[in-house]
Amino acid sequence: MSDAAFTLLNLPKFETLQEHARRFPMLDASAIRTSLALRRVGQALDEAFDAHYARHGLSPGRFTVLMMLAKAPEHMLTAGELAESSSVTRASMTGLLDTLEAAGLVQRESSSEDRRRTLVRLTPAALEQLERMLPDHFRRTAALMAGLTEAERATLVELLTKVAAAVPAVRDP
Repeated sequence: MSDAAFTLLNLPKFETLQEHARRFPMLDASAIRTSLALRRVGQALDEAFDAHYARHGLSPGRFTVLMMLAKAPEHMLTAGELAESSSVTRASMTGLLDTLEAAGLVQRESSSEDRRRTLVRLTPAALEQLERMLPDHFRRTAALMAGLTEAERATLVELLTKVAAAVPAVRDP
């Protein structure tokens, strides 16, 4: 049995949640159980991808930066564009770029048009690393979704889109 399946077996029983609902009438047992299942699978996915990226000397954030640069014209973007596209703060992006630069995977240079802008470019070493890594990455991603049909995958994306739209209900005050 897979780790994620085992984790889902440990979800609270529907009856247990219904008992709580007697004390807290706003409790929707089905919503709680579904939310917990989603969170546990999400956590298992995060841990699995963290281990996968670590095998290649990367983190999820560093991988994202490398992939954005790999598809950019001339394999180059500004640090600000990278931060905005990856939805991280400029300070977080600076940290990611520091580690990628130290590993020899990116080079930073000042823009000739505006010295305040920092350009970030992939190095040949980064392109080589991606060439070695991506076949394994794509194989593992395909294996993750192999148990679902194309229709189920489309349905899952639709459902996750609905859940994503409701995230502010948990996050916002």
